[in-house]
Amino acid sequence: MKSLVATPIRKCLIITASLAVGAVALASSHSDAPLIKQDPQANLTDVYGFIGTKYDDPSVKMLNVVVNVRPFSEPGDGPHYERFADDARYSIHITNPATGASAIRYDFFFSAVDGAPLNPDTILSYGLGTEAGPIMQIGDARQNFVQTYSVVRSAGDSKDLIGEGLLVAPPNVGGRVTPLYNDADGRAVSGAADFASLDAYTQQAITDLANGMVVFAGPRDDSFFGDVPGVFNLLDPRIIDNNGDPNDGLGQDGNGVDGFKGFNVLTFAIQIPVADLEAAGVPATFENVFFGEQTGVGVYASVSRPQVRELTNDGRRINKGSWIQINRLGNPLFNETLVALRDKDRYNRTSPTGDESFATWAENSELAFLINFVLFGDATGQAPLQTTGRTDLVNIFIPDVLRVITTTDPVRLEGDPDFNRLGFLGGDKTNGVSSGWPNGRRLGDDVVDIALTAIASGPTYGTITLVGDNVEENDVPYNQVFPYAATPHSGSFNRKDPGRQI
Repeated sequence: MKSLVATPIRKCLIITASLAVGAVALASSHSDAPLIKQDPQANLTDVYGFIGTKYDDPSVKMLNVVVNVRPFSEPGDGPHYERFADDARYSIHITNPATGASAIRYDFFFSAVDGAPLNPDTILSYGLGTEAGPIMQIGDARQNFVQTYSVVRSAGDSKDLIGEGLLVAPPNVGGRVTPLYNDADGRAVSGAADFASLDAYTQQAITDLANGMVVFAGPRDDSFFGDVPGVFNLLDPRIIDNNGDPNDGLGQDGNGVDGFKGFNVLTFAIQIPVADLEAAGVPATFENVFFGEQTGVGVYASVSRPQVRELTNDGRRINKGSWIQINRLGNPLFNETLVALRDKDRYNRTSPTGDESFATWAENSELAFLINFVLFGDATGQAPLQTTGRTDLVNIFIPDVLRVITTTDPVRLEGDPDFNRLGFLGGDKTNGVSSGWPNGRRLGDDVVDIALTAIASGPTYGTITLVGDNVEENDVPYNQVFPYAATPHSGSFNRKDPGRQI
């Protein structure tokens, strides 16, 4: 580590409804719009925001924000593996939860992807620098290439460099090159309960900043889980199979296949003292559809690139002009599964303060229409599920920022015996409100099941119809300490290796 200055659920089994909800693509934001699909290094996949404690001091209450980018990163994609783009601005926004207006922005800037290696006369970026062997510390003689980053905090007219030369954790090449990520067999080890239990590379990449904040950047396991492949296979029966038990709810038996299993992402994350946010007057009141008026902050992430990129014959890359936002993400699922094709790319260019222009996609639910039309056989598509006037969905998604209630105690994390992936729908509350999404979002929140349950049960929620996709958890355990996302999968020991299934 480097130091720098609910109520009980009434479960209903309606087989036709389970078929209908399976007909929708439900990745969080891995392929949300046509243009960003062409730019994977800038493609945000998930944003998490929740109240916890400082990684090394449980007495300090922190806002955790964890952001994943670069979907479907193949763990064994050597010799370079994944690197953050050096010509992108990766941003975390802390906003007014009611309006979406940014109050504070944290920008992460990364060093050159072709930065000077220790040894330019080798094909290896990792395992051979000025000497050969396993990497035992970030930046040692065996790690030929090291990416670094800086963080800039902007608030109002002030802009401050709060960290520079910060270390990015290395990729998990495998047991012979990055042994400290893995067990004796070369399999990635995850599920650390505290800082001391984290692998050494992750520890070294967690950096304290002089103002009490903490940051991390590096590869991680893809935190999202869901049976998207089964969805696109014309509703593979595994999605709806409930083993014949009508009390289980729809798609709640865990017989789906996690389409994100075995893939990595790039993660940048921050811990911000809640006391500092309160001192700056950032938390504000907002209306939660399930718990009434609350106080908290909004959270979203964005990625921007320079307006002009010039390539020269001698290999130089010259960036010019202002920063242009090309991707943003707040709540899971909104742009990917609610916003129509005509607006997907426009959404990525805009700010949450203008999200009223996208509210129609939540208020008039196409998902509910499809369920009614295709599987309930209603020619109008308007019954039995309510398709219009869905003010409940507007409340959840507009403006599209995660709303984190900052007045609660730290929420439960996966690994706690009282943690429930459905949050308040599963009885998991903190100080009387949901411990998870749509109160912020924790790693392990089953946002697919929560969202589908809301679509099937709202807007009155007089009866809760539990709906899901039969994938109930991540393929590997999350860490219970910052940066929370699970250890990255090993490049030489992953789901495709014969006899080495994760």
